[in-house]
Amino acid sequence: MIILVKLILAHLLGDFLLQPDSWVKAKKKKKLAAYQLYLHILIHFALIMLLVSDLTFWKWAVVLALVHLVIDVIKLYAIKEKTQRLYFFIDQGAHFLLIFGIWLVYQGNTFPLQNLQYENILLWITAVYALTTPTSMAIKSFISKWTPHTEDDNEDSLEEAGKYIGMLERLFVFGFVVSAHWEAIGFLLAAKSIFRFGDLKEAEDRKLTEYVLIGTLVSFGIAILIGVLYLKF
Repeated sequence: MIILVKLILAHLLGDFLLQPDSWVKAKKKKKLAAYQLYLHILIHFALIMLLVSDLTFWKWAVVLALVHLVIDVIKLYAIKEKTQRLYFFIDQGAHFLLIFGIWLVYQGNTFPLQNLQYENILLWITAVYALTTPTSMAIKSFISKWTPHTEDDNEDSLEEAGKYIGMLERLFVFGFVVSAHWEAIGFLLAAKSIFRFGDLKEAEDRKLTEYVLIGTLVSFGIAILIGVLYLKF
């Protein structure tokens, strides 16, 4: 199990934290001619080797890096403006299936028990990071087609405040789940509803209310799911 967690963490770091927006734009524009594409793959390979910390794993790391390249290239040539949200999930799903498949083959189709404290720490780090930027991007892609103009053009709002509020609320929910304080999630949801009530009342926009509700429920749902999965592992 520890290898699987390390591979997932390497993917999350390589695809989100260590991939600037400028690289994403360059890849979309130049595709195979973009040197950023190959740097991105090299970073994935390096992260895998660094986290796994086993030189004998290099063949698997090469396979993961090369297939990751193939998946990214297919996405670059297949993606369209209207299908960007769909291909984000297809792309990430393909990467996670690849990671899970490689892990199964590497382990000989067995599911080893994990009891070491180090494994729990690494699993916790992976879960926490997954709840920040990766989940924010996933939620943004999922609800982008419903974004009201009032949200896009709100000059009174702090820059990227919504993203960081979402990250914090998911981390709080995750903490409440793993510490078995489910009742605190209700208080957090109520508190957010109270603070949001003024904006929604002033806007008098049913679409904005539904948009906020969808985003909140998806955000809380993902945090609860990851919290439950963390406890199961």
